[in-house]
Formats: sequence, C-alpha cells, structure tokens
Amino acid sequence: MGLKAGIVGLPNVGKSTLFNAITQAGAESANYPFCTIDPNVGVVEVPDERLDKLYELVKPQRKVPTAFEFVDIAGLVAGASKGEGLGNKFLAHIREVDAIVHVVRCFQDENITHVAGQVDPLTDLETVERRLERARKNTKSGEKKYFQEVEALERIREALFGDQPARSVELDDEERLIVRDLHLLTMKPVLYAANVSEAEAANPDANPFVQAVRAYAESEGAEVVPISAKVEAEIAELDGEDKALFLAELGIEESGLDRLIKAAYKLLGLQTYFTAGEQEVRAWTIRKGTKAPQAAGVIHSDFERGFIRAEVVSYEDFVAAGSMNAVRERGQLRLEGKDYVVQDGDIMHFRFNV
Repeated sequence: MGLKAGIVGLPNVGKSTLFNAITQAGAESANYPFCTIDPNVGVVEVPDERLDKLYELVKPQRKVPTAFEFVDIAGLVAGASKGEGLGNKFLAHIREVDAIVHVVRCFQDENITHVAGQVDPLTDLETVERRLERARKNTKSGEKKYFQEVEALERIREALFGDQPARSVELDDEERLIVRDLHLLTMKPVLYAANVSEAEAANPDANPFVQAVRAYAESEGAEVVPISAKVEAEIAELDGEDKALFLAELGIEESGLDRLIKAAYKLLGLQTYFTAGEQEVRAWTIRKGTKAPQAAGVIHSDFERGFIRAEVVSYEDFVAAGSMNAVRERGQLRLEGKDYVVQDGDIMHFRFNV
C-alpha cells in the first residue's frame, strides 16, 4: 500500500539501533549525531499468529506475511534554523511518512553523547496562519467551502497555541480533506517507543521515565510501547528456538519489536485479510473500512476493475471448521458484493471478469 511509519527522535536516543533491529538493514548507528543523513527504508513483516495457523491447516507450498515500511529519519537538534543538524531536510523527510514512531530515551548511559533539542511546533502554526489568512480572503467569494476551511483552521490554530497537536482537534471527513494538503507534522498519528536499558526490559513500567512518557502520551491520545533497542538488536541475530530461549531468560513473553510493529500497523489504521489456496496462504494489507472491490485491487487492478463478488469466511469460522470444504458443508461461506466492508481476518476468494 506504500504506507510508511517514520522513526524519529533526538540523536543518540537509540533510534538507529532500533531500526537496525527491525529491518536488519545495517543502517549506520555510530555514537555521534547526523550519522543517518539520508532516510533508510526497511520493509518489515507484520507478525500474525493467524497466518501461521492457516499455513498449518491449509498446508500450501508457502506462506507470505503482509508488510509495511519503516523509515529511519535523521535526528533534529536545537538551532537547526542556524545551520545545526539537518533542519529543513528533517521536516521534508518527516512530511513524507504517514505516521511517526517517536523514540524516547528512558535510560542513563555516560558513554552516549547528549544532544539538546526538539521538533519546533511553531512550524505547523506558521503553516496554519498563512493558510488561514488566505482562506479568510477567499470567504469574500461567498463559497461555503472557504467558511468551512476557516472554521477548521481556527480550531487547529487554537490547539497549537495551547501546545496541543493538530491531531487532538476533532475534524469530520470533509474537514480532514480540506486540511490534508497542509501536511501538518502534528496532524500525523504518533506512537512513542520508550527505549529502556537491558536490565529494565522485563519490567519497563517500573521505570519513572516510562511512566512520565505514558502520562504525556495519554494527554494527547497516543500509545506507548516500552522497548529495549539493545535487547532487540541481540534478538534480531537469533533464530527460532534460540530467540525463544533468550526471551524466556529475560522474562519477556513477546519481543518488543513484535509489539512495536503491531502497534505501528494499528496506528496507521490498517488491517489484514487472507487468501488461502494450494499454492500459498497470504496476508494482505488494507485500510479499515475498505470495501471488497478495493481489497481485491490490492492483489491486482484487474481484480477490482472486473469485480463480480467475493467468497468470504471469517478466520474464526475457518479455524473451527478446519478446511474450506468443511466451511462449505457448514454453510459458512458467504457471497458478498461490491458494498461489503472487509473485516479484519476475513479469508477471501474473488470472482472477477475482465
């Protein structure tokens, strides 16, 4: 689908270490600022136990998980407007992603360089002010859309003046469409990755820094995933049983990366449907609310263009039946038309004609 979650944070908070662990892409991770000048893109598989279960039941030749992109974006420091750090380059890169994973350092380490600074929220405010001035002039035409634009922008402006992100403002679908091309940084959904030390990986919520991040995130309706980038980097080099043993030794049930990937997937408003046959079982990514023809189009544009109907069974019904033949015998295979809204976990077969 081409959706991206950008990993951002001040230099030396563990951002690139985390990216390396997620993608094993080998992005530079030296202990000094600006080592990731160009964004590194890595495609990650979305962990899904349901796909494993389908593979076990259907016994196809292969299984193909769904995936999306993480982008490692170089850090921003104070004084960017004076030439420090990467300034406007950072803003350009971050505007290109659909959601933000903000890595926050929640550990002490004397060997790590400290760099002061933060993303300046005034950037969004200046953008809104300019657009608002233009929209107010346009209302002289009497067109309704300009009055709607002014109303939405004034609410966003008020939020920004109150140190609240633009995403905290309730907007209807029409208003969101109006302000979408502003590409406001604080409009993007945010997930905070609280990077803790290896010693705190099993019980991160006891960390006072993590508690503070949770409180801050709660105030703006964001989610927090505690994670130890150092531990995840070690886990990424292990396979199957070794990975499970390592997690057990640390007292961790699920790796932080798996939790982070699932949370980022959810943050982007995504869900999964499956196709299952002799050749493969495969997970496909769609946005929540996607209708059957558009879901078919994710596989191939011909599927959407020539869509007739979809054969659908829920994941739960399929697992309970054990096979597609058993699903049919139970009368649980449904025929759905072009207005059907695909549900998370649906197993689908599309009929089409072009």
